[in-house]
Amino acid sequence: MNHWTRKKLFIRTQSIVMTLVLFLLGMALAASVTSAEQVKVTKDISISMNGEEVELADPLLLKEKRLFVPVASVAELFGAKVKWDGDNQEVTVKTTLGDIIVFGVDIPVVYFNEGRYMLEELPLLESGRMYMPLRQAAELMHATVKWDEELRVAELAAVPLAVISEEYGFADAVKEHGSSEQELLHRNGLESADSIEAGAKLRVVVPSVLDHEAKPFTEEEFTLLAKLTQVESGYESYEGQLGVANVILNRVKDSRFPGTIRDVIYSGRQFPPAHNGLLDKSKPNKSVLRAVKDALNGKNNVEGAIYFYNPKVSKGKFWSSLDDIVTIGNHRFAK
Repeated sequence: MNHWTRKKLFIRTQSIVMTLVLFLLGMALAASVTSAEQVKVTKDISISMNGEEVELADPLLLKEKRLFVPVASVAELFGAKVKWDGDNQEVTVKTTLGDIIVFGVDIPVVYFNEGRYMLEELPLLESGRMYMPLRQAAELMHATVKWDEELRVAELAAVPLAVISEEYGFADAVKEHGSSEQELLHRNGLESADSIEAGAKLRVVVPSVLDHEAKPFTEEEFTLLAKLTQVESGYESYEGQLGVANVILNRVKDSRFPGTIRDVIYSGRQFPPAHNGLLDKSKPNKSVLRAVKDALNGKNNVEGAIYFYNPKVSKGKFWSSLDDIVTIGNHRFAK
């Protein structure tokens, strides 16, 4: 190859590399713009509380034309107490009515008093603050929200409890507030209207999440899944532990595997700790307990994965034939 041929080849290679770099940079910028468009700060919307404009310490966000508000700031407007658990990435809200609400970052389940319910939108973390849709937050605080398009104001209003009397009975409360009898009973933790006496104070705002109960799990299932996750990935990061727990749960949902956590763990020989005594001796650490709880509450970072393996240990035709989804720590997650 002569000098000029080599030079032409060099220039051509540089051109190809530069084109590839610009292409990849363009993809990155496009992804960045898309992400920015999905969640952005809005300054042209105001919040009012019982007729008076309020200024929150944290900005309002728009996500796909839906208004998200900082949970702590809105809860405090209603006199609620807010506690942040950094270890578990959770916010606990105790309202003035005594309701206990627990949200987790990117967790689709909310704990509301004694129940677990599915949220329409995932709570999100922005600049160290937990956010959720305004209407959803208002309902959980026993409030209503109205939108004034002309003024661009979201009007919050605390709703007083309904006081039952001889003149104003349970049926009247149902009629006035537009809920069914069963919904109002459920909201107040009551079995029937017969137990309601004069003087009783009823919560009358029924959060829409109460119509979407989350699939339950037992303490036995939680403990067993945590023990297996500890044995298989106790030394891994939280993300790696979350992935292992979700492989088990993905299998439960897959018709090719048994339909319970216990049967998935004990069937076959993929999980030797279930048969050699190590599972019984397992003591899950804090990170594993959090990962398993989050997995059971719907947080899934390995969607579709029904296998996990360490490529340094598990080798052969079967493992190499799998379609790898993601690698987290020492484990590959595959389908």
